Amino acid sequence: MKPERDPHKESEADNVSSAEAQVIPLHGPGREKPRDTVEVPAEKLAEADETERLLQAPVVNFPAPAAAPVRQPDVSELPEALAEAIAFVRSRLTGSYTVDEFGFDAELTETLMLPPLRALYQKWFRVTTYGVHNLPVDGGALLVSNHSGTLPIDALMTAVAVHDEHPKHRHMRGLGADLVFKVPFIGSFARRIGQTLACNADAERLLSKGELVGVWPEGFKGIGKPFSARYKLQRFGRGGFVSAALRTGVPIIPVSVVGAEEIYPKIGDVKVLARMLGLPYFPITPLFPLFGPLGAIPLPTKWTIEFGEPIQTDSYYPGAEEDPMLVFNLTDQVRESIQQTLYRRLSQRQGIFRG
Repeated sequence: MKPERDPHKESEADNVSSAEAQVIPLHGPGREKPRDTVEVPAEKLAEADETERLLQAPVVNFPAPAAAPVRQPDVSELPEALAEAIAFVRSRLTGSYTVDEFGFDAELTETLMLPPLRALYQKWFRVTTYGVHNLPVDGGALLVSNHSGTLPIDALMTAVAVHDEHPKHRHMRGLGADLVFKVPFIGSFARRIGQTLACNADAERLLSKGELVGVWPEGFKGIGKPFSARYKLQRFGRGGFVSAALRTGVPIIPVSVVGAEEIYPKIGDVKVLARMLGLPYFPITPLFPLFGPLGAIPLPTKWTIEFGEPIQTDSYYPGAEEDPMLVFNLTDQVRESIQQTLYRRLSQRQGIFRG
């Protein structure tokens, strides 16, 4: 059975619900604005509208500026030394270089060999050269020189003197001992810089082609002599170089080198080590082997190289090279010319290191 409704309570509930349902407008008339409301200035609104307009504007893509063309370096504008190095590397990589029938590579010699030797020639030994006018401008000649210094540095300095002091910068083709060409690396490199075997056949072929050929008749007897025998020429052998000059009709030019005797003063020789290593001698100097690798640095003596007056051979009768007496006399004449020049230069020298 349902309970009866109280009319008085129903009227009170209706009044409460009607009060809760009443809606009051926020900005109605007679009501204040909320305290947290901020008024935006008109200028700010205008800026916001302008920003929105710009953002909605179509984007225009302008073409990118053309890249400047990359300029390739011109070899002719580079420094001379760098240009020569680039040309040398290029020729090595492409194989566009030539060697003669003896293996001589003129480009390699001038690029790799001569620069360090030239530094020794000019700065270390301070070489002074005399008689360059006696070297022929063209054609062959046989240059006969004394030999000394324990190591054949005098031959290399003479080659630099011929190339740098000659008006046409000619190359001297040296005749080396068999031992030089038996060493694997040294032998092939020696041929590349113009050396060849010290035999009459090679000498005559070079002289016939108009080359300047250098020969050191003393051989190991000269280069390996003790310091006590300095500037005393050893025996010149059988005069094979004279026969080559007579057969080809080229002049013989005596060459005298002063200063090389003192770069490695040889005061002893270890013959046992020399035989074990296959060398003609194993030198002992005041600095080597006591100071190890430092002892192998040559002393900075002052050098002079003199090219003597040519001895002509083209006026002799045919077959003169077969006359042993003539060959002997010419050999002795060349030897005596070199010895007298050495004595003269030594008498004028103020000191080993001052020249």
